[in-house]
Amino acid sequence: MTQKKNKRMNKISRGKQLNFSGQHLMHNKRLIHEIVDQTKISTRDLVLDLGAGKGALTSILSKKAKKVLAVEYDSKFVDILEQKFIHSPNVNVIQQDILKIHLPMEPFIVVSNIPYSITTPIMKMLLNRPINNFQRGIIVMEKGAAKRFTASFVKDSYVIAWRMWFDIKYVKGISRKNFTPMPSVDSAMITINRKVNPMVSFKDYLIFFGLADYVLKKPQLSIDLALRGVFTPPQIKQLKRNLRIKNEISVATLSEQQWGLIFETMVKHVPKFRWPKINKAKLNHFGRPKQ
Repeated sequence: MTQKKNKRMNKISRGKQLNFSGQHLMHNKRLIHEIVDQTKISTRDLVLDLGAGKGALTSILSKKAKKVLAVEYDSKFVDILEQKFIHSPNVNVIQQDILKIHLPMEPFIVVSNIPYSITTPIMKMLLNRPINNFQRGIIVMEKGAAKRFTASFVKDSYVIAWRMWFDIKYVKGISRKNFTPMPSVDSAMITINRKVNPMVSFKDYLIFFGLADYVLKKPQLSIDLALRGVFTPPQIKQLKRNLRIKNEISVATLSEQQWGLIFETMVKHVPKFRWPKINKAKLNHFGRPKQ
């Protein structure tokens, strides 16, 4: 047992450090330029590069943005970033756990190749509280997660909640060959844009989370069964007519517009004591503004 441990430590000491964070650095320069070009960054923009690594994205962003916050936890990458951008006054290198940063108090954009292992927590940090200042972003992430966040079948309540306030689009798949170390799965690029006319008011985000969490406890359920306990049978019957639903369908297949109508109907016609409450522990601390 001790010999195995020593061999493992020797590998680390020779620079073959295990990739605990799930961070894979992009090395395809054309792809890096494509990502930045898609964001249409201007000299007025504040940009976050979460998991900046050696600064591949940061370098291009620094030439276009007003200010870039390059967040990186790994000390060896931080040293590289600080040396690389020592003469770039608009780049601020922040050594910090991504999930512990305080989001900017002014409007900001995210352009990042994020670590696989914390993909969902990062998304929650950015999207769970629509009252924050996140405006838009382009994020490279593990392909499976990108598919789940943009699928028409939605089984996670937080995903449909995000879509009330943000447009999340799958742009393209990215081969694992574009990364070092090469991951075991492919990546994908998604875009996120804050809706001009959100489906639900920002101030009502906790109320909507409560409804979505209640309805999607069992995503395969029909609307009649999933909405029972919030709406009365006559209300459900009328709601289905308004939703133009004739056959039994799973609540996981409801569109953003249908969810918006369900929420509006609940707020207008259902007594508050029947509104489902969100367990705030499910939202966790990600995305809370600095106190």
